[in-house]
Amino acid sequence: MPESQGRYIMLLSVHGRVRGCDMELGADPDTGGQITYVVELARDLIKHPDVERVDLVTRRIVDSRFDPAYAEPIEELAPGSQIVRIDCGPKRYLAKESLWPHLDSFADNLVFYLRQQGHAPDLIHGHYADAGYVAARLAGLLDVPMAFTGHSLGRVKRERLREHGYSDEKIEKQYRITRRIEAEEHALDNASFVVTSTHQEVEEQYALYDNYQPKRMFVIPPAVDLSRFTPPPRRWQKRPAIFDAITPFLADCGKPMILAVSRPDPRKNITALVEAFGKNKALNEAANLVIVAGNREDINTLDRGAREVLNEILHAVDLYDLYGKVAYPKKHRAEDVPFLYQLAVKTKGVFANPALTEPFGLTLLEAAASGLPIVATADGGPRDIVALCRNGLLIDPHDVEALGQKLLEAVSDRAQWKKWSRAGLRGAHRHYSWPAHVEKYVRAAGTAIQRAAKNHRTLSASARLITANRVVFCDIDNTLIGDKKGLRELLRMLKAAGSGVAFGIATGRSKALTLSVLREWKIPSPEILITSVGSAIHYGPRLIEDRGYEQHIRYRWRPEALREAMKALPGFELQGDEGQGRYKISFTIDPDEAPSVADVVRHLRRSRLQANVIASHGAYLDILPIRASKGMALRYFALKWGVPPDRCLVAGDSGNDEEMLTGNTLGVVVGNHDPELEKLRGEPDIYFAEGQYAWGIIEGIKHYDFLGRIRTEEPEAVVHA
Repeated sequence: MPESQGRYIMLLSVHGRVRGCDMELGADPDTGGQITYVVELARDLIKHPDVERVDLVTRRIVDSRFDPAYAEPIEELAPGSQIVRIDCGPKRYLAKESLWPHLDSFADNLVFYLRQQGHAPDLIHGHYADAGYVAARLAGLLDVPMAFTGHSLGRVKRERLREHGYSDEKIEKQYRITRRIEAEEHALDNASFVVTSTHQEVEEQYALYDNYQPKRMFVIPPAVDLSRFTPPPRRWQKRPAIFDAITPFLADCGKPMILAVSRPDPRKNITALVEAFGKNKALNEAANLVIVAGNREDINTLDRGAREVLNEILHAVDLYDLYGKVAYPKKHRAEDVPFLYQLAVKTKGVFANPALTEPFGLTLLEAAASGLPIVATADGGPRDIVALCRNGLLIDPHDVEALGQKLLEAVSDRAQWKKWSRAGLRGAHRHYSWPAHVEKYVRAAGTAIQRAAKNHRTLSASARLITANRVVFCDIDNTLIGDKKGLRELLRMLKAAGSGVAFGIATGRSKALTLSVLREWKIPSPEILITSVGSAIHYGPRLIEDRGYEQHIRYRWRPEALREAMKALPGFELQGDEGQGRYKISFTIDPDEAPSVADVVRHLRRSRLQANVIASHGAYLDILPIRASKGMALRYFALKWGVPPDRCLVAGDSGNDEEMLTGNTLGVVVGNHDPELEKLRGEPDIYFAEGQYAWGIIEGIKHYDFLGRIRTEEPEAVVHA
């Protein structure tokens, strides 16, 4: 993009159902406040004079159960701003916990989309752990700055679930929490800056992470659409439709309305609200309780968490005999929500949010902008909102009796109610408008972009190097070499394939050691040579080094500090000079003394160091720049030269091959592979050959018909219980 043009910002929000109108908020645990935020951010960013284009990238969903709009590749939000839907694993809808195996493919598909557009974004912003993982991959591949917003954090969620009696085994099985936390850590490793909603997020929640660096964190309070959320008119020309969904439940609709709007999620603690209302006789005589918890046809068809919450609500209503006092409508539309707040204002009611943890609090801002006072949990967003707006009370979500008493106070004191209502209106306009939010955001983004000093290069293919439309990449040791007869047959096949097929090598060896083994085994020079575990790329018979890649992986590389930090860990012996590289530090491992790779990574992060740590053959450990690996080098090449990843067949045998085997590449694991690759068995487009060494590569080429039409099988859905 030329210098004279404005910024191109890409927002990533992978899970849930994302569309620009009639959003199905509360339809499931993955479609909540985050969806509203990213859509509104995309709409309002484009209004800023420094922003020319905004893409909100999400997952494409082709599922007969849902609106066909979710299958549309492009949806315009405003001129210059659009939702882009990218394929991610199975076409049908999946919960976010089931998306992890497909995120590498999502990233590769997104790279293909960018190549079609002809230029890269100036900033990539990942929302939640899954999109943070994808954003880190893309930022590293494209050499652009990245932002991250966690929205809710895995370490915090795990602690909350433990407090409620969940075992670590159950948490892991249900939420895949270890992978989520590692994705968050990886996003923090790569992020130029982190956007948070509250100071509490920075000081208490992100502080739980190994890579906690508060100087990179910006508190930019969430915003509310002040054109949608306003105080009620003195008189409606026509009564809101949602009123008719509520009145059948209530004996006296004139009582103050205690309103709760949220997903039926255990973390939202709605059951405690019903119990507080039921146990306080004075409260349930003085007020009504209205709970809007998503949409449902049949409670029994909902996911387990939602089903449990709604059954608990019904049980509590029956237990405390709250019939005629509690409304829980089955359905509502997005356009009904502003009227719900206005109805509560008309009755001099309050908005209640007793969530166990509330990092964001969008509904609280909507209530404030409508003139509705709030009673909310003393956590994160509510704490900051009440401090700035002075529009309600904070409560301990675990103290049911105190919650009931606070609600009674809020609906009983009319003079205080008026003060809270007016203060909330003023505070919402002063602190939480979209123009104010966007101005702070663009300022932070501009600083990151300027620091990156990014060279705006195009992503279009170049014919200067190769004319091939597909590439065979092979590891050397125990893959390409090991059987001379098989090697000769493989080289014959590749030569006979002609100029349409290129030959690439990706190895852990240095360039010098690679050339030595190529001479020894009489292997011709490849078109693409990736050496030192992906820390260098060379092209053509003269092996010209890709300097752009070298500059790309230099990001946060501190080799001396890394060597010094590794001295504190037992079981690692630095290899000799022949095993080292400018961007690679290599060790041999004593398995009886050495800690795990995860422990090494944690130690480095706590030392404020970012690196990619790769173990292989159970005997070696390589430390690389955070943006370097065989897989990243392969994708950098594929992007630069316009070869789609699904036109790259990659063959390997050990752990340092794993990243290039996953994603949209066509993977071949040779028969003599190390046990560390067994975990990939069954993954999409990874073929485990019976043949060993080069014979396994040949078998994989035939399996995919790689020298012919190329055939693959559509990956089956990966569904977690």
